[in-house]
Amino acid sequence: MSAESDKSPIPSPPTVVLAACAQLPTGDGDDEGLIGALTAAGLSARWLSWDDPEIDSADGVVLRATWDYPERLSEFLTWADGVGLLINSAAMVRWNSDKGYMLDLEAAGVPIVPTAVYGPDETVSIPDGEVVVKPAVAGGSRGAARFTDPREAADHAAALQAAGRRVLVQPFDPAVADGETALVYIAGQRSHAFTKGPMLPEPGEEGELDESGLYLIESLSPADPSEKFWELGDAALTAAAEAVGVIRADILYARVDLLGTGDSPPRLLEFEAVEPSLGWRQLPETKRGPAMARFALATAAALARR
Repeated sequence: MSAESDKSPIPSPPTVVLAACAQLPTGDGDDEGLIGALTAAGLSARWLSWDDPEIDSADGVVLRATWDYPERLSEFLTWADGVGLLINSAAMVRWNSDKGYMLDLEAAGVPIVPTAVYGPDETVSIPDGEVVVKPAVAGGSRGAARFTDPREAADHAAALQAAGRRVLVQPFDPAVADGETALVYIAGQRSHAFTKGPMLPEPGEEGELDESGLYLIESLSPADPSEKFWELGDAALTAAAEAVGVIRADILYARVDLLGTGDSPPRLLEFEAVEPSLGWRQLPETKRGPAMARFALATAAALARR
């Protein structure tokens, strides 16, 4: 037998898809460089829309820009349940896709922006003062609005309920004027942070949507939050993992959005583990590459465990 015939075939690298949607087939640009990082980690990676049948042939699927799911929630959750290896998991997606998860985190002791959740057939109570009314299932701040007139707030809630949607009502927090602090976690560990400028326009005004129509245009900048912010982020991540029945390290990516400035204690505004923007572009190149490498290696480890 020749030496050449003794050679074993070189195995193909595991395949992973970054799942997007038809309107943004390769995301919004923030994940630029991630395909290269995944390739360097020994994976064969590409972008596909989550509803593309070719995605079924991948060894793993990482949700990155599936931003049309709020309008197709039932279809999306059924699809997520059927994916062989979905990162983050289908259980996390189901729990985190409805902002009613805020009440679970509050029950676990995480300080949150006061939140009330109402089903489509429930009577909505509008508190005094300026409020925010938004659908419980939404992305990119679509459907969220500020109100000073309680009748207008109630009308907006009623319109959402008439469309069969659950509704969140929150008092407007003036700290929003200073922006949100977004903490990014990779594989359950602190990674980096950035600031999101105010998203919601003044009452009676409309925000500017991206050309895809899927999210309001954001103003982002780097951030170096204090330890008290990270401690709250850690608590939110731990509580989310416990709510879903996983360990923190199983959560490949998460973004914890907080309000609070100066001496005021931070409060949780949102916990995002479905398809959040991770603010890679807010990192200097010297830090962006290593952070993406950690993301890619954690993805490769998830595929290896499978």
